[in-house]
Amino acid sequence: MRRVELVFFDAGGGHRSAANALQYMIRQKGLDWDVNLMNLQELLDSMDIFRKITGVRLQDLYNLLLKKGWTLGSPQLLAGMHLVIRVLHGQTVRMLREYWSNSRPDLVVSVIPNFNRALFQSLKLARPSVPLVTILTDMADYPPHFWIEPRQDQHFICGTARAVEQAIALGHPADRVLRASGMILSPRFYEIEAVDRTVERRKLGLDPELPTGILLFGGQGSAVMEPIVRKLDASPLKLQIIAVCGHNERLFQRLRALRTRFPLHTVGFTKEVPHFMQLSDFFIGKPGPGSISEAIFMKLPVIVVRNWWTLPQERYNADWVREQGVGVVVGSFEKEIAGAVEKMLDPVNLAAMRERVNAIDNRAIYEIPDMLGRILDQPYG
Repeated sequence: MRRVELVFFDAGGGHRSAANALQYMIRQKGLDWDVNLMNLQELLDSMDIFRKITGVRLQDLYNLLLKKGWTLGSPQLLAGMHLVIRVLHGQTVRMLREYWSNSRPDLVVSVIPNFNRALFQSLKLARPSVPLVTILTDMADYPPHFWIEPRQDQHFICGTARAVEQAIALGHPADRVLRASGMILSPRFYEIEAVDRTVERRKLGLDPELPTGILLFGGQGSAVMEPIVRKLDASPLKLQIIAVCGHNERLFQRLRALRTRFPLHTVGFTKEVPHFMQLSDFFIGKPGPGSISEAIFMKLPVIVVRNWWTLPQERYNADWVREQGVGVVVGSFEKEIAGAVEKMLDPVNLAAMRERVNAIDNRAIYEIPDMLGRILDQPYG
């Protein structure tokens, strides 16, 4: 049995979700692999200087910034983080080299950014015949030294044409840069059964006939969700909202206490996002690669934001929405959300967006295990 190490961490939640989804699908396909999920943060905890200084893990600090919406200046924060990573690079490589020597993998798969140089160099020292595969869980790289490192003899799996172009431009041969049909989604999205939307909307206290938007800002929620609801409530638009607050209990309580003119169903953390999307007609949220991809898979056109507060690695995602014509991109939710929803719900615009959304067929979760199998079967090193 061949051993596959899936490297993830919990900054943002999407990396763990991708690793879990891959592990699940590998098992579903009956592949004879011993798949281990390796949390890099736990391995490197002993030298997490952010934790030593602040008492908070780096990944937890990142999640706090998302929850509070403190993302202005994030490019500078990222540059500072990269400086720390460079300072600790030698120690990181030594710890990873020891780990690979003990775990003896046949394939290492990274679904994380920022540490792929250390993963590659440590693997070359400990197990030089073992390939490294980096699966981008963003729609594009944010160079330098984010997802794609130059001059590394490794493989990449990319979910967009833009990411493929970036990898090849950095000198990676085309046969080492594989194109998937999208981002990795939870298998739950492919297993969802059809429901009677009229019945299910009524169960939530919603009007079966009103256009329904799902408001979703990842697992941590976002403080901007309350202003969005208030702006829509102050508009004359005929609609209703499902607001998913994630782990943000304070936000959940504030939204649940609101008295709005339209139906508002508020949800805390839930694993039933596919179901709530199934009851919706459009999506409002941050331009995260997972959220956008989930909405598009569920045939929902999207409204996302792109401004100085947007995480730098997520800015291309909003550009992708524009390029594909699958939604509306605003510069400010608080100033533009009512106009954006009005534009989206215009029958002509909505029909055009739905047509383009329906043309996108994301099967990445089924494609990627087969790609990994072919890499495993090839001579390497």
